Amino acid sequence: MRYTPLSSKVYNYHRQELYKKLKPGSVAILFSNDILPTNADGCLPFKQNADLFHLCGIDQEETVLVLFPDASQNSMKEMLFVKETNEHIAIWEGEKYSKEEALTASGIENIFWLTELEAKLKVVMAEAEQVYLNSNEHTRRWVETETRQDRENARIKSEFPNHNYQRL
Repeated sequence: MRYTPLSSKVYNYHRQELYKKLKPGSVAILFSNDILPTNADGCLPFKQNADLFHLCGIDQEETVLVLFPDASQNSMKEMLFVKETNEHIAIWEGEKYSKEEALTASGIENIFWLTELEAKLKVVMAEAEQVYLNSNEHTRRWVETETRQDRENARIKSEFPNHNYQRL
């Protein structure tokens, strides 16, 4: 492990502070960073999206955090989607979080496999009034590389055009 993990209470506190700043009926959606390739069979060490990490403490690629504090169902208020692992993935990519490990690290009770994201997102978006999307904007730097967050933001806006979108 690269660092000593913090208590999930820290991430719960960060989420509670964010909720105070969201408009009523809002959902916030954050995506992990991409794994950046160096060549056909190599990649750079993974660096998590700092905003996602700040809110849930999960340091793993292909992770999505959906926060909907005003959801009508408790199971939709905080949802964390992680990549499902198996023995082959563990050997070639390294171990991934189990649902239990993701719960322990993040304090989020509703952990799903990434393959369940689309179905859950349709339910959330039908109920949400505002949508907060994370952004990789920076005043001192222009990044030409399209990030996973950029791609997913564009996809969400295309699939759900009748929402009011805000910058998280």
